[in-house]
Amino acid sequence: MSVIAVLIDDLFEDIEYSNPATAFENEGHELISVGIREGSVVKGKKNAEKVIIDRSIGQVEVEDFDALFIPGGYSPDRLRVNEQVIKFVKDFVESGKPVLAICHAPQLLITAKVLEDRKVTGWKSIKQDIINAGAEYLDQEVVEDRNLISSRYPGDIPEFIAASLKKLQ
Repeated sequence: MSVIAVLIDDLFEDIEYSNPATAFENEGHELISVGIREGSVVKGKKNAEKVIIDRSIGQVEVEDFDALFIPGGYSPDRLRVNEQVIKFVKDFVESGKPVLAICHAPQLLITAKVLEDRKVTGWKSIKQDIINAGAEYLDQEVVEDRNLISSRYPGDIPEFIAASLKKLQ
């Protein structure tokens, strides 16, 4: 099965992490949480979920993983100021391996400058940012464009999980 990097920081959207993570693990995929500092504990916006960072961004390479999962919330905005994170995201998208992004996750893709001529969705407040990054914004539950799977918000989680699991096969 796949080894999935989960790029995450404080204030992630709890359910956008927990539901897909549980579904991926139930299908036999291994999740490795990647963040700024190994061993730190990051918390969801609603404090319902806590995640221990398995590896710092400085310890990982795209080659270590089969897919990248980016939950939404404020986590992507917090991560996008880190140059190592941006390089990792850019290299991951360019590798052709699956990138699974929900809600505010496209903020990282925007900063990594990998959305030109792509189709993507995300939370409505970042629609114009996505368009300004050169992508076509689609207001749909799931948008799949080559290796990129994106969804808008927590209400799309079942469809996001289904599309992601299909991509991971």
